[in-house]
Amino acid sequence: MRKILAAGLLIIVLASSALAVQPDEILADPALEARARAISAGLRCLVCQNQSIDDSDATLARDLRLLIRERLKAGDSDGKVIAFVVDRYGEFVLLKPRFEAKTIALWTGPFVVLLLTLFILLYRARRPPVAVMEAPLTDAEKAALHHLTEAGG
Repeated sequence: MRKILAAGLLIIVLASSALAVQPDEILADPALEARARAISAGLRCLVCQNQSIDDSDATLARDLRLLIRERLKAGDSDGKVIAFVVDRYGEFVLLKPRFEAKTIALWTGPFVVLLLTLFILLYRARRPPVAVMEAPLTDAEKAALHHLTEAGG
């Protein structure tokens, strides 16, 4: 019974840390809250860098979530809110970078590397094997071989 209670307590503790949005941040209007969640799910936590601000417990992430909600309550569109955050913190704040000239390498790089790897593998597979030319043993090598076989046997 103790193991079950301990496992349940552990699940509750882990689940509560996964819900970074605090109850005092949630907007009364469900439509605005849904928009805020959608926006914050696409923005990177600048402290954690591998989480969205919606998932992060960092103070800066909380500040950004509150800022998003304030902008939405003021009547800004989703695009304006995102543009405001990007203007303030830079393109790095976007979890999914925009497809632009300066981010083309981010979007095409993995495909280029994959194609290059496939090309190299196909080239190496189709290339005929290198023939190894065996030269006959010299007299010194024959004598050394004979000496080794006589000593060992």
